[in-house]
Amino acid sequence: MRLSLKWLNELVDLRDVDVKTLMHRLTMSGSKVETLEKLDEEISSVAVGRILSVEKHPDADKLSICRVDVGSEELQIVTAATNVFPGALVPVALDGARLAGGVKIKSGKLRGALSQGMFCSFAELGLTRHECPYGAEDGILILPKGEPGEDVTKLLGMDDSAIEFEITPNRPDCCSILGLAREAAATFDRPLNAAEPVAPAGEGDVSEFLSDVSIEAPDLCKRYMARTVTDVRIEPSPEWLRMRLWAQGIRAINNIVDITNYVMLEYGQPMHAFDHACLSGSRICVRRAADGETMNTLDGKPRELNSSMLVIADADKPVAVAGVMGGENSEITDSTRTVVFESACFDGASIRLTSKALGMRTDSSSLFEKYLPPENCAAALDRACELVEQLGAGKVVGGKIDVYPDPRPVRTIKPDYGRINVLLGTGIPDREMDGYFARVGLEKQADGSLAIPYWRDDVACTADLAEEVARFYGYDNIPTTTFAGDAKPVVRTPEQQLREALSDAAAGFGFDEILTFTFFSPKTYDKILMPADSPLRKSLSILNPLGGDESVMRTTALPSLLNAVASNQKVKVKAARLFEIAKVFSPALTPDGAVDAAAIPTESYRFMLAEYGEKADFYSLKGVLDAIFTAQFGAAGEYAALRDDPAFHPGRTAVVSVNGVTLGVVGEISGAVSEQFGFQSRVYAADLDVGAMLRLERGTAVYRPISKYPALYRDIAVICRESVTVGALSACIRRAGGKLCREVDLFDVYRGIPIAPGEKSVAFSIVFADDNGTVTDEQADERFAAIVRALGEECGARLR
Repeated sequence: MRLSLKWLNELVDLRDVDVKTLMHRLTMSGSKVETLEKLDEEISSVAVGRILSVEKHPDADKLSICRVDVGSEELQIVTAATNVFPGALVPVALDGARLAGGVKIKSGKLRGALSQGMFCSFAELGLTRHECPYGAEDGILILPKGEPGEDVTKLLGMDDSAIEFEITPNRPDCCSILGLAREAAATFDRPLNAAEPVAPAGEGDVSEFLSDVSIEAPDLCKRYMARTVTDVRIEPSPEWLRMRLWAQGIRAINNIVDITNYVMLEYGQPMHAFDHACLSGSRICVRRAADGETMNTLDGKPRELNSSMLVIADADKPVAVAGVMGGENSEITDSTRTVVFESACFDGASIRLTSKALGMRTDSSSLFEKYLPPENCAAALDRACELVEQLGAGKVVGGKIDVYPDPRPVRTIKPDYGRINVLLGTGIPDREMDGYFARVGLEKQADGSLAIPYWRDDVACTADLAEEVARFYGYDNIPTTTFAGDAKPVVRTPEQQLREALSDAAAGFGFDEILTFTFFSPKTYDKILMPADSPLRKSLSILNPLGGDESVMRTTALPSLLNAVASNQKVKVKAARLFEIAKVFSPALTPDGAVDAAAIPTESYRFMLAEYGEKADFYSLKGVLDAIFTAQFGAAGEYAALRDDPAFHPGRTAVVSVNGVTLGVVGEISGAVSEQFGFQSRVYAADLDVGAMLRLERGTAVYRPISKYPALYRDIAVICRESVTVGALSACIRRAGGKLCREVDLFDVYRGIPIAPGEKSVAFSIVFADDNGTVTDEQADERFAAIVRALGEECGARLR
């Protein structure tokens, strides 16, 4: 919301308050200031000049030499303007002046004649024909008044500043000059100089012009008011009105239209004016549009309507899209002689849906969306008629139309002073609180209750009253206190603790955390070559997707992770490590296996990691996982080959387990999927189930000092079937080796003569050590024999 300081000072005298203090105090009382704009900031050193003489330039046919009185001196100015004449009052840019667009003026010679400044058009002052209807489009601005030497910005009313406020949705009353003036008056505890509008009684009766006014959709229109003006004279508005609209960022059109815009700004109540001659049957009906009904709006565009939209119609046709924009078939023109002013209250949700469906967001619709009070209609209508008489724009007809099916009673609230102090942690006396309430129009009644003004629909309970007290008592004056009750520490759930630990561990290994959307296109499943019959393709659809390509909640986070990898590779990031604790959604299914859209899906988390680059390979990612598993669960991972997941390379992928619990998959992304995502190098990824990790017992890291005693080293080579994994052999050796077996390292895998086909030779280096003494040969032999037996019994392996 934009606020002219000149306009504000007419309603609340704050001329002794500097702008910085004004903005700070208003922000602290709840009206947040966004920006301040000095409207004449670009214009300086432009004065009124009276042309004393005009002579032709001796050396240029199209130039004239003028002598000009600028108050303190007479200047010579050379101009090409053709509309100058002796006695004319014109804006003169003096030597060193600045004009709109950053133009700077300096004295100089034009074809040998000294020019000590420049005459200005309205465009060079940053104005348009709307603000200066008397100005020539291609000539100098001839001023209708002024004294030589007078500052042109002050003469034209440009010496103003505008403050832009951020208004919260619960305060539609502050979307008006009067509403912000009320806030300023309350903030500085000063009187509000806003008189109730006095509309002329008028002659005749409005029923002579509007014989039938009805509301056929009372759920969408709470109140509809109208008055008629005859003998209308369409002409430019007076300068004060044009410049006031200019300061608020609205262009002047003509006196009737400007009155409706002025009232909208002043009261926050959109209004509309119809040409009575265009209303068939002298009838107004507020109704729902018919499906397929069409009309042209004021912007000249045809609009197709439907039955969810509200229109203002006469006996034959719609003449306005209610609350959004009027119709071209009833607009005010120069030939208009009788006007019908409309002031109504429409349903906010209906206006919002209509404006969105038609692609027409207007000042009017943006106000109605905030649910305006129906009581505001009367004051706005009276103010419009008052301005008509004040501007001499026509004759107001007696009487008014007021269709108000369900008037609202005055709301009251009983203040609980003690509760307010408890909420704020203060000890403010009751009388002081009553003073704050009175500032904002909450009038105390005989029974001690407070009558809530119609424009404050946001006040409904004791907490709202406490907010009013806090605003004007001063948030800075409220003492810092502790909670009255026993404060309990926040306790994280086991899942939250695990997610945080995994995140910290991944970051410690140099992985950067990413955050991806939890929804994507159903076509994304095709990019990871997910089988058509995969249960993961059964996704929950979004009712209001951002776009057709982002319409389902993801059941796997792998595509999201790979998209992040692809984005990094596209911008030439040579190596990256990425991770995410990603949420996925498993929909409930009906008995026949379809997605049950009415049921709440199961949400779970996946621990996603990916890396690529010169040093990235399967074993580097496996090493990271083993380190994380060992720290969190006290055991390294167990890996079994996986060959049937189309997203991963069949020879470089494994299913990951810890202590018998399957967690997920780790491996190299397949070439076909890499091609889908446009990868430029090999990518390795892990997709692990955080929920499965919760079934594991969390281990505690225990410090083990380096043994003071020497260790024994034994090598073992066994022959086993090709299907037996190195991981299974290594795990078997560790179990059979007992506490003395400290390390098991693979150093050779051999296939070929003399090893039989279908078999392989695998060799490990085993380290035996004891913290309490030197390991003897007998102890090592005993453990070695146990290892050989276990390898034979569990893995079918024999010594080579």
